[in-house]
Amino acid sequence: MRATRRSAVMTVLTTVAGLVVLIGQPAAAAGPEPYLVGRGISDVTGPAAENGMMGYSDFDQKTTGIHQRQRSRAYVVVDRANGKRVAYVNADLAMIFRAVQEGVLGKLQARYGDLYTRENLLLSATHTHAGPGGYSHNLAYNLSVLGMQPQTLEAVTNGIVESVVEAHEDLKPGSLSLGRGELTNASVNRSRVAFEQNPAADKAHFPGAIDPAMTVLKFRQGTADVGAVSWFATHNTSMTGENTLISPDNKGYASYQWEHDDSGVRYLDEGGGFVAAFPNTNAGDMSPNLNLRPGSGPTEDHVENTRIIGERQNRKAQEIFSGPQTEITGGVDHRMRFVDMSAVAVDGRYTTNGQAGTTCSGVVGASTLAGSVEDGPAIPGFTEGMQSPVKTLLEPLNIPVPQWLKDCQYPKASLVPTGLVQATPNVVPLQIVRIGQLHLVAVPGEVTITAGLRIRRTVAAELGAPLDTVLIQGYANDYSQYVTTPEEYDLQQYEGGSTLFGRNTTPAYQQEFGKLAASMRAGTPLPAGPTPTKPPLTDLNLQTGVVFDDKAPGQSFGQVLTQPSASYTSGQTVTSVFVTGHPKNNLRRNGTFLEVQRQVNGRWTRHADDGDWSTRYQWRRSGVANSEATITWAIPVGTPAGTYRIVHHGDWKSGWTGAITAFTGTTTTFTVG
Repeated sequence: MRATRRSAVMTVLTTVAGLVVLIGQPAAAAGPEPYLVGRGISDVTGPAAENGMMGYSDFDQKTTGIHQRQRSRAYVVVDRANGKRVAYVNADLAMIFRAVQEGVLGKLQARYGDLYTRENLLLSATHTHAGPGGYSHNLAYNLSVLGMQPQTLEAVTNGIVESVVEAHEDLKPGSLSLGRGELTNASVNRSRVAFEQNPAADKAHFPGAIDPAMTVLKFRQGTADVGAVSWFATHNTSMTGENTLISPDNKGYASYQWEHDDSGVRYLDEGGGFVAAFPNTNAGDMSPNLNLRPGSGPTEDHVENTRIIGERQNRKAQEIFSGPQTEITGGVDHRMRFVDMSAVAVDGRYTTNGQAGTTCSGVVGASTLAGSVEDGPAIPGFTEGMQSPVKTLLEPLNIPVPQWLKDCQYPKASLVPTGLVQATPNVVPLQIVRIGQLHLVAVPGEVTITAGLRIRRTVAAELGAPLDTVLIQGYANDYSQYVTTPEEYDLQQYEGGSTLFGRNTTPAYQQEFGKLAASMRAGTPLPAGPTPTKPPLTDLNLQTGVVFDDKAPGQSFGQVLTQPSASYTSGQTVTSVFVTGHPKNNLRRNGTFLEVQRQVNGRWTRHADDGDWSTRYQWRRSGVANSEATITWAIPVGTPAGTYRIVHHGDWKSGWTGAITAFTGTTTTFTVG
């Protein structure tokens, strides 16, 4: 299902006698279905080669191909009584940055005017660590990627916009319902020692030191099930930092399995299909690596772990989806404002000692550089729990941390005052979105389960709503690292060292989100807050682009260097190698670098592509400007017997004219028995 294949005819919005009417869609009249609902999906995959990857902050981890494509999933809900709407997006990305929010809003507002705004558009990421980076305006998040990568930012913003447009054009009378359950074998607390510092009353809410709650929102158009959003807290880090193939990780696999395997969706075909998103909630201390080592648990194979943890989320979500549901009723609403988290005066009602406190300008601590050893350690020589001053790591920047800021951040071993130089944001967006009785608290960071519990309790109390109808939506609208409780912060594990705004970060969020909730309950507006400014070095890019593509004498682009064998059986792997060009010449978004084609009634039909779990597209240089593409297909059990071939689609760049030319290469045929 592709936005680019949707009709170019745009839905026109008019207002008649105060009622919103969607031209070409059912009028907003009273009826048994209280909402208009729509869903959409599009491709947000960036450069598949020589682009630093976002998540593990490893300079050596650069893309070398695609395991599965990254996608954006969007849902629009309109209250038919008054036309008020929200658009919810969950994308297979590491984070949402303000650069993305601004880019998406600019494109949507050019198309729809003020129909979609910061207030009613919620952008969230699954937090995969296996995608291209370089799409932030803040230098700290682009450093390991060697700066801003315009191709990546464009792919992300365009794909998100396409998914929202598709959801908008898909709006039909419908209904929503909510189901809940628990999943206990897809996460483990990776910072148990910090969790144990919290009061007994908080810890009692999480008997296994995990948040097992899964909440599933079902979307129906008429009598047809068309989508689901399944919130569950676990890091999207089954794929380790050794991986260099683009992957949406365990949550992306959960979506793929429900959509592709279980619902028959074929992403490159025209027409609609079931859209299943698996967003994160308060996953700050939740790891999918059940043995508390990168890539370990349930097995010692990180790729297989990705599949298993994804499948466990999918199976539980579908069980909840098919089980008892509570009908969503009531209005649609939203509140959003910017808050300067560097200088929040926090009321004593929210602090641990009952006295007024403050937050601090963002500072990276020593434990941040140690990394989370359970999911992917970072700089050698730094350890979790470091609380003594250490030499500033980034000597070339020569940015000392002022003593007043060190005092404010105590007991953090403060290394780099990233907030003072806008390498990380101080001013961030806070948002609450209401869909009937469900409330999403959109936090621009990674919230631990106990910090999430406290924020949810505050918001629920202000709204007069049950706690289980208030969810943390992490990784939303921007990114400002971690949110830990004061007690967790004191221990300065990785999550505490990465809590930018100091010990009172969670109390500040309780207070500020409480204000949004009170405004929502009272039906009163809120001031927009301070306007964020664009940081310096926004466009810095040290990553070289494609100069030209070359090939050996006598070769041609698309030529097959390694042909498949004549025959295979299920469970075996087909391998073929092609002369190719650089993937940056054409990202082939909403397309593919490969096809597994099957002969059906004398015609070649696409059986699989580079978005499928069974395929791999791997790129490597073979000289200065020459390159090869290795395409593999692990033949799944149950593959129909027949005649197949592998097709590679690529593009090469001329060193003389700079022109980019498409090519196609095709292997000899082979049989699958």
